[in-house]
Amino acid sequence: MTKFAFLAALAVSIYPATSGLAADGKAVAYVSNQQGGVTVIELDTLAPVATIDIQAKVPRGIGITSDGKYVLTANKDSGNISVIDTATQMVTKHIAIGKNPEFIRVYGNRAYVSYEPSAGEGRPEAEKGDKSEEKEKKLPAGIAVVDLDNWHVIKTMISGPETEGIEFTPDGKLMLVTNEGDNTVTVYNLSNGKLVKSINTTKYGDRPRGIKVSPDGKTYAVTLELSDKLLLLNHRLKVLKTVPTGAAPYGLAFDRDGKRLFVAAARSKQLQVFNAQNFALIKSIPVGARCWHFSFTPDEARILVACGKSNDLYVIDANTYELVKIISGLNTPWGVVTNPKAIGSLDRP
Repeated sequence: MTKFAFLAALAVSIYPATSGLAADGKAVAYVSNQQGGVTVIELDTLAPVATIDIQAKVPRGIGITSDGKYVLTANKDSGNISVIDTATQMVTKHIAIGKNPEFIRVYGNRAYVSYEPSAGEGRPEAEKGDKSEEKEKKLPAGIAVVDLDNWHVIKTMISGPETEGIEFTPDGKLMLVTNEGDNTVTVYNLSNGKLVKSINTTKYGDRPRGIKVSPDGKTYAVTLELSDKLLLLNHRLKVLKTVPTGAAPYGLAFDRDGKRLFVAAARSKQLQVFNAQNFALIKSIPVGARCWHFSFTPDEARILVACGKSNDLYVIDANTYELVKIISGLNTPWGVVTNPKAIGSLDRP
């Protein structure tokens, strides 16, 4: 056994692992912890069953392949992604990406990984008055495209400063990217990587972060973190209107039927639920501190909310909006995905 394999095995030896699901074949969630590894939670019992050492530093973005065989983490301080075999819970390889990788979106047999020359952590108050930081923020970010069949970066697409969210048109021809550093949503031809369109959000609000398309493909919703708003675009990428939200919205997701839109309003410590037809607020659900990302469970009965500053995973009933459980003891959780794949702010089946 190589030293690398031995260390990976040692990291999970306390927990049995026989498949990508739990040992009994039931669904699991994977939570990336910025100050730790990946926590594995059995969704039937809502109990942590493993912590995977990713052999890298500061994992943020997290994704899972369509077949559920591999989990990927974007490791900020290591400049790479970790590839974790879900059957063994071992890291099989690292793939170099670039400075400050943050967001991962798995789409088909590709993983799209954003990386940023800037060193910000999504804390705008820390950026004000720092001229060196502001200068660095003007540098464009990149999106590394990783082929999930051969595990190589096959191309890099240059985007705007501080790329945050990544979404695709329903026909798979265009990629939409939010760039918080210059208040733009940029649109690229996915086949050749060329810029097709740039939408400046400054007129409507500042710091676009999350972006999601509705299941019918008619509406795109963008969170404007510093303006406490949603920006809505139609299928032609024309602005429809803005909708007020709680403070500092980031992660968002439509439900499968497109009837509701869920938004994580981090500074309000709420997961908000909107009617996805008229965007009226249905409910504001109390959650923990700095909750950026969330996922439905595979059966869509519950919602898992990763709360980074309270070190918790909130479990919410997706229909009654009541608190089911708080899973504590995490280590600055950033994102969450499930196996089997489920709809969420980072993923969709």
